Amino acid sequence: MLAIFVDGFNSANEFMPPQPNKSNILRARQKLGKYRIERKLAAGGFAIVYRAMDTIEGIRVALKIPHASIIDTDVLREFRREVRLTAGMDHPNILPLKNASFIDERFVIVFPLGEKTLDERLRNRMSFVMKVHLTEQMLDAVAYAHRQRIIHCDIKPENFILFSDNRLRLTDFGIAKVAYKTVKASGSGTIGYIAPEQAMGKPTLRSDVFSLGLVLYRMLTGRLPEWPYIWPACGYERLRGKVHPELIAFLRKAIDVNPRKRFRDAVVMQQAFEKIKQQILRYAETRRRRSRSNSIKSTRKKCRARRG
Repeated sequence: MLAIFVDGFNSANEFMPPQPNKSNILRARQKLGKYRIERKLAAGGFAIVYRAMDTIEGIRVALKIPHASIIDTDVLREFRREVRLTAGMDHPNILPLKNASFIDERFVIVFPLGEKTLDERLRNRMSFVMKVHLTEQMLDAVAYAHRQRIIHCDIKPENFILFSDNRLRLTDFGIAKVAYKTVKASGSGTIGYIAPEQAMGKPTLRSDVFSLGLVLYRMLTGRLPEWPYIWPACGYERLRGKVHPELIAFLRKAIDVNPRKRFRDAVVMQQAFEKIKQQILRYAETRRRRSRSNSIKSTRKKCRARRG
């Protein structure tokens, strides 16, 4: 059961924002309610994330603590509304909130703890088959939300969390929309994976398609396209001739700067990927075998040359 703001109301049924002089910078071994801080995992314009031990349940969790300076009554009210919209989502590729409440005058959001973010995973090599597997999971998560007409608003590698057996889960539903508005209003933050129309305050389901397309493009090329998103984008040479042309067309459609030319939503995007998945896998396997065969021939040729 998700607990939302159980300690967030006073007797007048109003929100109680954290004290502005209350720092959310915590030290290792410091206690916060039933949680014992172990280490900082990440920090951003909206919040700091810690790994902590739940001393009652005996499990490790992730604590996201928004900066006190940007949390006020209006932000909390909007966050509560967003979380209630998304709290009912139940999907293996979506990370649920465990709790969102005030602890020791700090606003604390609690998540299950994964092994690493997709952003961290992308720093190491992975097979094409694994990339396809992760793509399917990302599409499953966003398509599930879009069927319920829920826009995530902050799809990026840092918000995909890897668990055991390479299970990928999308996090920050309900938080992302509020965080984006708050950070933008504060004058900080970067465009990153945000669609152009979303940067102008007009997000749609197609905006999530654009952001997801950029995540996939980076995963496949190691490069992140930037404004004005002219095609061919940076890293295109790593795609041409190496992946099936249908996959290139799929990516181009997803990250088109014109929202009307993109997939209507992640459901349509997922359907399009399923149609080409076997083609792109066969193409990759054929290239792998050909490359291996050429490598063996080259090695044998060098050996014969040395003998001669």
